[in-house]
Amino acid sequence: MIRRARIPDAKSIHKLLIGYAKDGLMLSRSLSEIYETIRDFYVYEEGGDVVGTVSLNICWEDLAEVRSLAVLESCGLKGIGRQLVMACLEEARQLGVKRVFALTYKPGFFEKMGFHLIEKSELPHKIWSDCIKCAKFPECDEIALSIEL
Repeated sequence: MIRRARIPDAKSIHKLLIGYAKDGLMLSRSLSEIYETIRDFYVYEEGGDVVGTVSLNICWEDLAEVRSLAVLESCGLKGIGRQLVMACLEEARQLGVKRVFALTYKPGFFEKMGFHLIEKSELPHKIWSDCIKCAKFPECDEIALSIEL
């Protein structure tokens, strides 16, 4: 079941994200940062446990980012990630956002959902503020994709 994240979910979200961050697959987010942005998150709950998460970060009047997409490895290939991203896209539509992007190492996943490859230079410089925290900055090897809504 997908639902909006609540304060008690923050530690579970953090645990999911930190696992991927340790493997260099996503930017680490502190527990404090998760609490501060909890309203941006969705979770996928199964049997009372958070097994997936994603957030929608509004960047500008017409641009948002799908970020922090993580699904417990043992729950992979069930369509949970797809459902989480679809929840973000639906919210973006409701808010009137025209374009959503993602930075990822798994472009095929997003391409199957209608995203297309773009050059990172097409994105406004404002979105790179989080990148400064990354150990890979400025040599980012993530792939940028976007979808028009």
